[in-house]
Amino acid sequence: MKKHIPNMLTCCNLLCGAVATYMATQERFLLAFMLIILAAVFDFLDGFVARLLRVSSPIGKELDSLADDITFGLAPATMLCVLLRPALGWWSLLAFLMAAASALRLAKFNVDERQTSSFIGLATPANAIFWGALVAVMAPMTPVVLNPPFAWVYLGLSLVSCWLLNAEIPFFSLKFHGFAWKQHRLQYIFLIVSLLFVLLFGAMAWVAHNVILLVFAGAVCVAWYVVLNLFVFILKQ
Repeated sequence: MKKHIPNMLTCCNLLCGAVATYMATQERFLLAFMLIILAAVFDFLDGFVARLLRVSSPIGKELDSLADDITFGLAPATMLCVLLRPALGWWSLLAFLMAAASALRLAKFNVDERQTSSFIGLATPANAIFWGALVAVMAPMTPVVLNPPFAWVYLGLSLVSCWLLNAEIPFFSLKFHGFAWKQHRLQYIFLIVSLLFVLLFGAMAWVAHNVILLVFAGAVCVAWYVVLNLFVFILKQ
């Protein structure tokens, strides 16, 4: 029985992604984003439980990638497409390139032996959290931020994220092997600054009685993660 537990958690990830995609088509973007976050929790738990119970399997690995492309590829791409559709019409379908780029990134991850303790390219959950949060924040401000020039900027940024997903750029993971500062200083710097962002936007959300401001912290933290990794990559060139 225990060998099926990780796969059940992975299926919960998939189901959250599928429902998030549907909610996106109904323009319920905040709920779609919350489902993506819940799916990310299941995505963490399936691997953790598999290692804990020592029941990792090739089927589980493949199922995880299939679930991740729905949750972290198709769902955020659908959110962006639906948001941009009034401004860009059929051009908004280009947002689904994000789903294809995510599938390619996940396939490369499965066969790339360099990515055991870090990533090559932006991880799909981080990309999904960024776009899910950004769409959820932008949706209530559609008349202001989604006139055609701005809509094209957002679409262009989605193409940049497609490149980041598959770029030969190292991205650190948040897996800790001990607690030494020297060994994990990038992770600590990222977490400390991210906590400050969460506290700042959390306080703003409390004052304004608007949870969307706290959601925006998710996009800001992912953007900070990307900037930090790019900065380190450039310094090493």
